[in-house]
Amino acid sequence: MTIRCKGQLIDLSTPKVMGILNVTPNSFFDGGKYKNEGEILSQVGKMLNDGATFIDIGAYSSKPKAEFVTEDEELSRIVSIVQLILEHFPETLISIDTFRSQVAKVCIENGAAIINDISAGNLDDKMLETIAKYNVPYIMMHMRGTPQTMQTMTDYENIVKEMLFYFSEKVARARSLGINDLIVDPGFGFAKTLEQNYEVLQKLELFNILELPILVGFSRKSMIYKPLHSSAERALNGTTVLNTLALAKGAKILRVHDVKEAMECVTLFNKTNQNL
Repeated sequence: MTIRCKGQLIDLSTPKVMGILNVTPNSFFDGGKYKNEGEILSQVGKMLNDGATFIDIGAYSSKPKAEFVTEDEELSRIVSIVQLILEHFPETLISIDTFRSQVAKVCIENGAAIINDISAGNLDDKMLETIAKYNVPYIMMHMRGTPQTMQTMTDYENIVKEMLFYFSEKVARARSLGINDLIVDPGFGFAKTLEQNYEVLQKLELFNILELPILVGFSRKSMIYKPLHSSAERALNGTTVLNTLALAKGAKILRVHDVKEAMECVTLFNKTNQNL
């Protein structure tokens, strides 16, 4: 199982880690944390040194009921960061967390390698055509509605069955446009109740029927800290537990704030399975 990024063939038979870099003032965990170029470069350097294969940059918070951000504002936040990182770490495989085709286009033209779309094309009908034109890997996530409305849209008869149908339709559309490198993200926390998140995790191995790499993003989310009566700041241990469970069920990419600990999950998971 491989994807091609900027001429490199990335082998996902060994799980990989994607480090999160939010350049928004309002993300649920690290919003506003990186206020200048030095802090951004320090964090990126740390994540790369800790073993991240990808760096995922987001300039529009997708937390529940997140404030709307204009396309111009999103571009002004993100493009200079892409340029900065590639100036100092030119081999970095940058993923862009956006649902807007114009943001994707400009970032790819400035060196980004992957597009990570929370809406799988639902919020911009030009997104899939843009991905096909630039021939970059595309992460399609499951979500209903928008970040502002998604938590009111959690009525499912059979959530996993409906999600698999959703992805099957999205994959067929992408394939029809010649998009080869696809990754699916179940979208933990997006248009799902706490109980639904855990049902999807419990049945995560069923998504392997899609025969595509699975990305999971649990990192410090409320599905971890609410059952523990804790907080995002104290949710690292819980994140590690869920990442380990997801690896055992077939996840190939862990999207995290804490790269070192996620890499330890991958290392020990690989050690456990090396002789199987």
